[in-house]
Amino acid sequence: MSQLRLLTSRLGAQASRLLAPHDVQMFSWCSRSSGPRATFPSSKGGGSSSYLEEMYFAWLENPQSVHKIRGHHVAQLDPLGILDADLDSFVPSDLITTIDKLAFYDLREADLDKEFQLPTTTFIGGSEQTLSLREIIRRLESTYCQHIGLEFMFINDVEQCQWIRQKFETPGVMQFSSEEKRTLLARLVRSMRFEDFLARKWSSEKRFGLEGCEVMIPALKTIIDKSSEMGIENVILGMPHRGRLNVLANVIRKDLEQIFCQFDPKLEAADEGSGDVKYHLGMYHERINRVTNRNITLSLVANPSHLEAVDPVVQGKTKAEQFYRGDSQGKKVMSILVHGDAAFAGQGVVYETFHLSDLPSYTTNGTVHVVVNNQIGFTTDPRMARSSPYPTDVARVVNAPIFHVNADDPEAVIYVCSVAAEWRNTFNKDVVVDLVCYRRRGHNEMDEPMFTQPLMYKQIHKQVPVLKKYADKLIAEGTVTLQEFEEEIAKYDRICEEAYGRSKDKKILHIKHWLDSPWPGFFNVDGEPKSMTCPTTGIPEDMLTHIGNVASSVPLEDFKIHTGLSRILRGREDMTRRRTVDWALAEYMAFGSLLQEGVHVRLSGQDVERGTFSHRHHVLHDQEVDRRTCVPMNHLWPDQAPYTVCNSSLSEYGVLGFELGYAMASPNALVLWEAQFGDFHNTAQCIIDQFISTGQAKWVRHNGIVLLLPHGMEGMGPEHSSARPERFLQMSNDDSDAYPAFSEDFEVRQLYDCNWIVVNCSTPASYFHVLRRQVLLPFRKPLIIFTPKSLLRHPEAKSSFDEMVSGTSFQRVIPEDGAPARAPERVRRLIFCTGKVYYDLVKERSSQGLEEQVAITRLEQISPFPFDLIKQEAEKYPGAELVWCQEEHKNMGYYDYINPRFMTILRRARPIWYVGRDPAAAPATGNRNTHLVSLKKFLDTAFNLRAFEGKTF
Repeated sequence: MSQLRLLTSRLGAQASRLLAPHDVQMFSWCSRSSGPRATFPSSKGGGSSSYLEEMYFAWLENPQSVHKIRGHHVAQLDPLGILDADLDSFVPSDLITTIDKLAFYDLREADLDKEFQLPTTTFIGGSEQTLSLREIIRRLESTYCQHIGLEFMFINDVEQCQWIRQKFETPGVMQFSSEEKRTLLARLVRSMRFEDFLARKWSSEKRFGLEGCEVMIPALKTIIDKSSEMGIENVILGMPHRGRLNVLANVIRKDLEQIFCQFDPKLEAADEGSGDVKYHLGMYHERINRVTNRNITLSLVANPSHLEAVDPVVQGKTKAEQFYRGDSQGKKVMSILVHGDAAFAGQGVVYETFHLSDLPSYTTNGTVHVVVNNQIGFTTDPRMARSSPYPTDVARVVNAPIFHVNADDPEAVIYVCSVAAEWRNTFNKDVVVDLVCYRRRGHNEMDEPMFTQPLMYKQIHKQVPVLKKYADKLIAEGTVTLQEFEEEIAKYDRICEEAYGRSKDKKILHIKHWLDSPWPGFFNVDGEPKSMTCPTTGIPEDMLTHIGNVASSVPLEDFKIHTGLSRILRGREDMTRRRTVDWALAEYMAFGSLLQEGVHVRLSGQDVERGTFSHRHHVLHDQEVDRRTCVPMNHLWPDQAPYTVCNSSLSEYGVLGFELGYAMASPNALVLWEAQFGDFHNTAQCIIDQFISTGQAKWVRHNGIVLLLPHGMEGMGPEHSSARPERFLQMSNDDSDAYPAFSEDFEVRQLYDCNWIVVNCSTPASYFHVLRRQVLLPFRKPLIIFTPKSLLRHPEAKSSFDEMVSGTSFQRVIPEDGAPARAPERVRRLIFCTGKVYYDLVKERSSQGLEEQVAITRLEQISPFPFDLIKQEAEKYPGAELVWCQEEHKNMGYYDYINPRFMTILRRARPIWYVGRDPAAAPATGNRNTHLVSLKKFLDTAFNLRAFEGKTF
């Protein structure tokens, strides 16, 4: 007799609060156990404190004496009926009773039919003001303890809690029209028959099908339909591999023949690059939403195998789309993230992404999260995969309501998804839908799950598919006939067969057809750059002067700045007057000039507003008015593009992923992420490895994200020194063994062919130019910049306006321009270097009086390697020994990248000394023309490399 189960056992705090207002009369009951005296509502005279209050005081005395009041823990959520969704099957025996146990609480059967006044905090009565206790229990059980389990009482906002109560407690809210039921059935048909079709045609192929959670397709479509109805025009989705092909086919509505072509191993790709497996690919599609008859743009973001890594990328892309549309409230653009249960609980990036959800410069105004809760992770049981009751508990940290629902009840699923979409639109906050389902097959179609979950899969093999269950229900109630149902199946099967036939006619694959973020008008119709040239990156001197003047001023009146900052601004003013810039001012010039040209600039990362090394100060703070700030960069010109500079949360993985997604949305922006110290990028290595370095090869996706990585050995300890350039150089794809053919467009062509650009600038002017070149190129590539520390204030690390005015450009190599260049025949040694070590070498050369015998050439761009300019420099000094010199660090592997490229361009004809690579840590080179020596020994012996000849290092 489930309706006689005691209210407090199954209905949670909601019931106790609703049924125990102070104006409701009570009668007492006393437990036979040693527990506290409590009360229960009655229609008779007498009054006392509410049951909930009694429980609270009892908990203060002894927390173990009070049970957990959570109805969702006993809801019927598992379609298999064998597991408890919250991993806890224990319910205290004294809290569930039948008619013969009513006396335990001093209740009689007659009490169940007594009428009670309903408080204003509940919606179970509808238009009724009173209900019998029996009916109260039945209605609350129906709301909270059936196929839907609600978690929201932790939300510390009464309005939001009441909103949820009204959506679920109001009688009759889950009534669907015949047309809505038929639409739901048709969507289930498409979802299931698509998987069946793939299984028939490619039975031995991995496809990570959706079997066991086919209801996810109508669930997603319902969220999209409801959101479209409320004004959403653009939906950006992220999801793992399971069910991805089904989503592409039946939600995004990608052409089926293009999906089927991905199963043909004989088809070659028309696009360059490696491509990716079919269940990682993305898609962008504009279409009419058939339910609302409104235009909708759907984008499914491509992702790697690394689960949940796509989450912050989706959020960043969503934020950018909202920004470009002026959609500050998220009423036009939204995101949906689909998760697996094990990954949602296990992957830390989920937590990082949640904590971006309400930050001003990162919020997307609410995301709908859909968890495909298979109740298993590959072969790992939930009890071994998480410590929390539910896989969704991470969402509680941001007060997101969590709606658990049995995925074998399609109408419950659809209703929950509709409410979730309304919640997001109403409150601009995240919400989680937990589809408690099962995985009909193994982790993939080739996997055998009976090895590790025999009992679960015995039950799964007996499980009636949700489509049959729902079709039988609708046929029984007369909503559809058996013939109509069979015709719907035959119709979709015919669509699949016809698409399969067309796929056989395809001769080639086009990866660009799977592009998730197209940039209309940026490339030509074939997806190629419109030119292979880059304009000069210098700007007029009057613009430099204007930006310098703004950078050294406070644009707002009555704004009190810190006295130390006043000195910095006076220093900028003095530099502007003397036509020079340091590192911070050069950055200001680059950003400001791009803003004038209509290019949006966004700089994000930890403490970037001030700068880790207190050099930037792009946000000024009033010293007398709390939270009053000024961003002078946004006061340069009346019609400039906006500048966004934002301190991020203390996250690298999540924030770098977010900025990568932001940069995906438009090519007309400079998006930069700065690490607090260069080596901090390693906690975001997944984004770097799986998205940034390989994104174009896998997904034909251009991206102009810029990484600023402070790099140098200036006394901050081993963790705050090297930005690990060797890692980025190792992942560069330029060919070290191919002797390049030098053409007129070699520089730009080389940039176009590379997977990313790696630079280590030695002058502020170089930094200025490379930032501007990043936007002026006719294509987009990720840019890795090793930024300095001590050079930020080094007296020699200054650049003249003459190096930045119109007609000037980024120099991949800065050649020697002193005495050695004027008399190259007298040069005994040509040193190649990069970054800060240049200033150490110049100082040492001067102190030893070797200005005429030693030439020093700087590599500003390391990758792609400037073969043409290195060859030119080496030929300029035919009698000189060649030296590559780097900062001293045994693990700093410029050597591993530089050596083969020097050998290639110089035809192995001249010996090369490598300075700064610890000989003891270096592997045997196998090349007699390659010699290693430490930087200290090199400097100690007056640059005399011959002193080392005949010795083995």
